[in-house]
Formats: sequence, C-alpha cells, structure tokens
Amino acid sequence: MLHINDVTLRLGPRILFDKATAALPERARIGLVGRNGAGKTTLFRMIAGEIAPESGAFSLPRRARIGRVEQEAPGGPGTLIDFVLAADLERARLVAESETATDPTRIAEIHTRLVDIDAHAAPARAAAILSGLGFDEAAQNRSLSEFSGGWRMRVALAAVLFSSPDLLLLDEPTNYLDLEGTLWLVDYLQRYPATILVISHDRDLLDAVADHILHLDRAKLTLWRGNYTSFERQRREQQAILAKQARKQEEQRKHLQSFVDRFRAKATKASQAQSRLKMLARLEPVSAIVDGEVLPFHLPSPQKPLSPPIVTMEDVSTGYDGTPVLARLSLNISDDDRIGLLGANGNGKSTFAKLVSGRLQAMGGSLRRSSKLEVGFFAQHQVDDLDENATPYQCVAALMRESPEAKIRAKCAQFGFPNVKADTSIAQLSGGEKARLLMGLACFSGPHLLILDEPTNHLDIDSRAALIEAINDYRGAIILVSHDRYLLDACADRLWLVDGGTVKSFDGDMDDYKRFVLDRAGAGNGKARERAEARSERAVSAVASSRREAAPLKKRIAAAEEKMAKFQDLMRRIDAALADPAVFQKDPVKAKQLSSQRGDLEKALVAAEEDWLALTSEAEAAQAG
Repeated sequence: MLHINDVTLRLGPRILFDKATAALPERARIGLVGRNGAGKTTLFRMIAGEIAPESGAFSLPRRARIGRVEQEAPGGPGTLIDFVLAADLERARLVAESETATDPTRIAEIHTRLVDIDAHAAPARAAAILSGLGFDEAAQNRSLSEFSGGWRMRVALAAVLFSSPDLLLLDEPTNYLDLEGTLWLVDYLQRYPATILVISHDRDLLDAVADHILHLDRAKLTLWRGNYTSFERQRREQQAILAKQARKQEEQRKHLQSFVDRFRAKATKASQAQSRLKMLARLEPVSAIVDGEVLPFHLPSPQKPLSPPIVTMEDVSTGYDGTPVLARLSLNISDDDRIGLLGANGNGKSTFAKLVSGRLQAMGGSLRRSSKLEVGFFAQHQVDDLDENATPYQCVAALMRESPEAKIRAKCAQFGFPNVKADTSIAQLSGGEKARLLMGLACFSGPHLLILDEPTNHLDIDSRAALIEAINDYRGAIILVSHDRYLLDACADRLWLVDGGTVKSFDGDMDDYKRFVLDRAGAGNGKARERAEARSERAVSAVASSRREAAPLKKRIAAAEEKMAKFQDLMRRIDAALADPAVFQKDPVKAKQLSSQRGDLEKALVAAEEDWLALTSEAEAAQAG
C-alpha cells in the first residue's frame, strides 16, 4: 500500500531519518511506535506531503486517498452532522450538483453514482460515528462554535473516519477521547476496511487493533508482524540473539588476535598470522539492540498511614452554584485503595475528584475525612497553568525554602531533572517532561491519597510502564481517571462508575466495562438500553463474585511476595559481606554466623516461594472457574 524508500531527513544538526525504508501492506492496521521526539509526527507530515524529505521517496497507488486529522480544531456556524457529511467530497459535490442540474442524462448519472456510493445511508453512518464519539442527536445538530477545542477535535476525527480514506493516518487519537470513546474507536478500527497507520502510546489500543508494528528507532524504520505485545516479545528475543552473537564474535576476535600476537614475529607462522589479520578485518561487528534509558517516576508514600476509612460519604450531593451535579453518594475510601474512575466525559468525574480532594464542598449529606488526610492532585490541564518562564529548580525550591541548594537539586534529579535540566525553562520542556514535573510537585509531601486525572497523556509507552511501576510501589490510596485501559488493568483493584448523576461500584473488570459501553452505545432507545445494561449486569455477576472471593487470596499473595523480597534483600546483604575475604580473617565467628544465617534464609525463601506458588495456582484456578 505505502512504500517508504531510503528516506532521509535532518532537523538542524539532528538526523531524524537515515535512509529509512519500509513497505506497509494493503489493508494492514499498523501501529507506529517510538520514543517521544523520535519523529513519528514528522513521518506523517512527509506522507501527507506537507514536508519533503532530503532524499528518498514515498509511493502510493494512484488515486489513493489519505485521511488525517488536522492539528487545528474545526470551527464555524455549521452543525456537527453537516461538517461530517461534507468530509465525503464526492458525495457533497454530487448532492450539490443534483440540486442545480437540468440535463436529464446528467441527472441520471448523478443519481446512479449516488446509489453506487451508498449516499442515502451517509447521514445514518455519520450520526453513528458521532454518537460513538460521544455526541447525542441534539449535540449533532448544534454548531461547531458551541463546543470546546477538545470536543471539536472529536468532530474532526469523526469527519476523517466518515470519509473512509484508503490510508488512514491517526496521531494519538485517544488524546481527545474519554475511555468510552476510546473503546468505541478500538471497535471501529478493528473493522475498518482499508489501511491504518496510527501513532499511539496506548498499548491496549495497539494490542487490540494493530496487526503490524512499525518501529522508529535511531532514525531507522523496522516493520514487525503482530500487535504490540508480540513486537515486544520478538524484539526481546532478537536482543538476546544479537547479544549472544556479539559475545561469540568477541571470543572469536580475541582468539584470532591472540594467534596474531603470538606468531606475527615468527617467519614460519607469518603467512598464517596475516591470514588471521584478514579474517579479523572481515568480521562485521554485530549491532546490539540497546534500549534507551527510561527515567523512573518517584511517588513518595505517606510516612504515617491513616486508619481506614480515610474518606466516608453518606448520601452526599455536590455541584456548582447551588445546582447539584452528583447526588446519592454513599462510598468509603480505604488507606490502600486503588480505584479506577469510569464514566463518559461530562458525567462528573472531575467534579467527584474535586469533592474527594476538598476542592469542592458537599451540598448535602455527610462527608467525613481523616483529620490528618493529605491529598495530592494531578490533572493534565494543570500543565497549562505552569509558569513557562520558571524552571524545575525554581518550582521545587518554592516547596523547600529552608533547604540548601544541594538538597533541592537532588530532589529535582529524583523528579527526572538532573544537572542542567533542572535549570531549563518550562517553556522548553516536552509535554511528557511537564507532566513528570507536575506529578512530582503534586505528590511532593507523600500524600495519603493521590488523585491522578489522565496521567499518561504525553507519555510514551516505556514511560507509562515506569509510571505503572511507581503507582504499584506507592503505599497510599489512589484514584485513577484515565482512558488508558492498560493502566487501569495494571493498577486498579476497584472500579467506580460515574453515571446518571451518581457514583457507584462497577462489579466487573475492564472487559466487562467494554461490553457494557458498546452494548449501551448500540441501544437505540430506553428499553434497548435497559436490556443492554441487564445483559451486562448478568455477564459481570460471575466475575464480581470471583473478584470478591479472590480478594483475600490477593492479599496473601502480596504478603508472600513481600516476604520473598525481604529474604532476598537480606541474602544480598550477607553475600556482599561474605564477598570480602578479610571477614574470615578478622572475625571468623561473625563469618560463620553470617554463613549460618544465609542458609536459614535460603530455606525460608524456598518455603515462601512454595507458599507463593500454591497461592497463585489457587487464584488462577478460581479465576478459570
């Protein structure tokens, strides 16, 4: 479908593409991945013809249509449905011509072509796409100018999907969507009948949609067959093979060099030594695949945990200017909860987060917080509130007024801004770096409750993995608002649904929620919606029961894992002490005690591992049942 042939492009002194080559199959669904700043969006711009490469070329079939969401949000007085319908240029042209044509032959040709392209079904198809992206019938007939930029970008996405191009280019499409819109988009792309090239850091989308991965790394393009999980596995396997080949080649190189060094001066062996030198020269170095360093996230845990529950609500209502947005809230939050907050944009997720954090007061009912509760709040829109003339050092110093410069810079490095990076103006930081800074500031004091609202926007896949690790290491309570299913699957133990003006527990997992959303989106009226919800509730009842039964097992598994980690850490310390030969001479009694302790720890570790294996087997059996 698309051939990329020896493309080279520089951006200042930096080379983004160095004779990059790839052939994308027709009707393939390809995920384009690479580190932030690698040049993925630049590649899209070259494919679309906005910028030209220094050398090389792109080739597409003749008359192939490319569809891409523009960077600027659309506007104007026209309605949403009209804007989307206008995206099919041929249909729009034929409809306009049919209203003015007078020649009977031409009128017949127009109507024949309209039938051929299924034009009569276009309004229903456009309405279905807009509905899937969160616009009800009333919203579809409102003007574009009435909506915010984020919602208008959804309309632009709807228009591109409606135009059904032969090559669909999508650059981080889920950045504009909530989880419900993302689930609908994944379902739509799985059935899309043409070629898709999508830039995404959402690995759940890449796993569900992509059948190929195009990897941009060190200015080269490599096409891998399979989804993102398959790509990761294949790349790890290739890394291991190349590392083994490199070691083997180094051993061969040392052997040849040793022969040359020994016999170069001997006349009888000179020709053989020269032969070995030629063999050395012909040895092509094996290029190992080296992953770039990923800076970890540090989310400091609270120094003193609070007694649960840390937040209690009984029939609470809240809203703005005397108008309730949420009501009938009867919920508890414990000190170690991991809560994923679900619900479509506009249903009140942000309102609920503000209520829990104390930024919004209850209008009715009873809301009790622990007296010493500290809440950290991260929201993606706060990135825009950062002073772009300030530096990370100045932001951290404002929270450490009495501390010496060395401690402030150490804290900056912990946030991911070492050395001169700490003195870079915020205006020059990438979106991911701004998010990293804001997250560090939000949880600076080790809060008991951390609220993260869309924390993965602007983070690449490796940085998202580092964030997941940090969240799982954090010892306080967390509320997650995210359209990233992988993040929610990896971190959330409980799911709460914001819907119908209230918040309630959703008894199921993310797969159940996906079915719930798609069933409800497909329900055309109130009765059909009730049937969809009933089917969803029946589908999740068995899962909910198994989740309740598995909860004690999960705690026992976590305790066993903690015990194993403790034993392993103690053994490492003892091994480090025994590695010094002097310990046996200076204090043989202590050395003997350490050796004995290590033996006891090894036995205890084996017992803990057996216990862990038995518990995990029991949990897997319960899940399968």
